[in-house]
Amino acid sequence: MSTQGEFKLKIGIIGGTGLNNVNFLQESHEIEVDTIFGKPSDKILCGKINNVDCCILSRHDKNHLTGPSNVNYRANLLALKNAGCNILLVTTACGSLNENYKPGDLAILDDFIDRTYKREQSYYDGSKTEFSKICHIPMYPAFSKEMRNVLVDQCEKDGLSFHKKATMVTIEGPRFSSRAESKMFQQWGGHTINMTTCPEVVLAKELGMPYASIAIVTDYDCWRDHVGDHEHVDVASVLKTFKESLHKVTNLIYQVVPRLAEIDWQPILEEYEKTVNNSKM
Repeated sequence: MSTQGEFKLKIGIIGGTGLNNVNFLQESHEIEVDTIFGKPSDKILCGKINNVDCCILSRHDKNHLTGPSNVNYRANLLALKNAGCNILLVTTACGSLNENYKPGDLAILDDFIDRTYKREQSYYDGSKTEFSKICHIPMYPAFSKEMRNVLVDQCEKDGLSFHKKATMVTIEGPRFSSRAESKMFQQWGGHTINMTTCPEVVLAKELGMPYASIAIVTDYDCWRDHVGDHEHVDVASVLKTFKESLHKVTNLIYQVVPRLAEIDWQPILEEYEKTVNNSKM
């Protein structure tokens, strides 16, 4: 990591379904952070992983009472940035749209298809002075290649069953897809499906924060014709598979955090900031 100036890496970690009440930080303490877009989903847990400063925020709050459409995504990400975080590493449970993406597998996301329609998609809505302009942020690449490379390499070293790439379809929810919708998303090229990647990944780009997502495949959604109804997605199967995969996710985070701290982030973050500034009108 670069030692130039006063730069110090702090990693924001957003825990999704199944990671809403996990503390794997050393020297941890909670802080409350308010933002100009309201309060985040919960208090932020601050501490260290292998001597690297980290902050954890539960996307749906610790009791998982905030549905995907009601998450204040803008406040969540801005709160982590205000707490000093430079990059974002997040987790999410997801369904599979591809036979090869099996329950229990991990997927390192590299693209998305947004099917949400109720959520605030941008900070730049003209309501706040610092976000008064319009920002046409480019979304390719959507996910940080530097973070993805570390995640992929660590998954390979650990011998995990994982996928180097995955296009995530994000639906509004909270309901699951119909079979016709599920099959349509397959035809569009989606590999996985969830309810939270959008607008989170977009807002991270607007804040100039490199973002990577570890997706945990929990089910096959409902597109498969040759299985019994009991194998279609439901809440019980999602939680069961996620619980069984939790140790893989936490171990992976422990392994990659110190490796992320070895990257010289200053020039990368400068490029992100340049992209944001050049996207404003």
